[in-house]
Amino acid sequence: MFYNLGMTEITLAIPFALPPPELGQDLIRALKTPILAALLARHSQLQYQVFDNDSRVLPHEAWLAHALGLASAPEQPDTGAPLATAVMRGCGLQAEAAEGHWFMLQPAHVQISRTHMLLSDLRGLQLNEADSRGLYQVARPLCEEIGKPLLHGAPGLWFLRADDWAGLSTASPDATSTQSMSDWLPEGPHARDFRKLQNEIQMLWHEHPINEARQARGLQPINSCWLWGGAGPSAATGRVAIEGGGAPWLDALSAAAPDVASLLAQPGAALLGELIAPAQVGDWADWLARMQRIDQEWLTPLLAGLKAGRVARLNLVLSHRNGWASVSGTAMSQRKFWRKPTLNPLLKQS
Repeated sequence: MFYNLGMTEITLAIPFALPPPELGQDLIRALKTPILAALLARHSQLQYQVFDNDSRVLPHEAWLAHALGLASAPEQPDTGAPLATAVMRGCGLQAEAAEGHWFMLQPAHVQISRTHMLLSDLRGLQLNEADSRGLYQVARPLCEEIGKPLLHGAPGLWFLRADDWAGLSTASPDATSTQSMSDWLPEGPHARDFRKLQNEIQMLWHEHPINEARQARGLQPINSCWLWGGAGPSAATGRVAIEGGGAPWLDALSAAAPDVASLLAQPGAALLGELIAPAQVGDWADWLARMQRIDQEWLTPLLAGLKAGRVARLNLVLSHRNGWASVSGTAMSQRKFWRKPTLNPLLKQS
């Protein structure tokens, strides 16, 4: 993958730009993205990487943690997403982040059936400031009783300090939400301690007036919480501009949403998160529309900058939950006119 950026080198990560293999042929036929097709065909380097799901995060989350200087490369065995303290700084909690080991603790809705539990997509909770603060005030005393301070960072985004839980292996909400939840619960030392805390919080929230009011408004009740992203007081050494995604932790990491003009003026790395939500829920009509908008609004001006010499190299990192493709192009590679634009490289994924 491409991380060492030159003065005029741009890396654009687009999570879920790779279609799922079982739908790939149909989606590619419907996709109208001529600029992406040109970049995929006329590249100077193209490689595929299968992602190790043992890291318990999605490829773009591991990529982001590495690009920020917080974790090793995603293809390394110890990769993960130790993002909590970086996200805390984005919420204005710099002093607290500098001390101890923190996790993100996010209010959640769990669907329980006879055979499995399913963590709902947290983007769909529509948790406002008042409800988030209210539920936080219920949970905080329980955490403090066991010596685990709890901080409110943003609606749906809290932080739990648990120095002795640093060895826990946790999974991100997006990695978990489409899977059987029991396979993605925290593992390792003190996993049972977290489960006890989680159960106690769940009991206090059961039939709480906030949840009753939410259900009356047609919203899902908040009946659980999700722990992930544990990190110590390390500072991010890289910079990634982030646009979209709909998750509060991504919003906290992005001080200002990037645009093409700013990226061309100050080359670096950016992550476009707008495909995550439709891919997670399988809304492929929305995914197609968003892919085509990315092609028009982002890739078109970036390719023009590449051809004009304003950008020395353009790197794309395209992923889905099981792997990614890295594509690198230069003005010279775009002169390979005999290579006809094609989206077929999106289908290889191996």
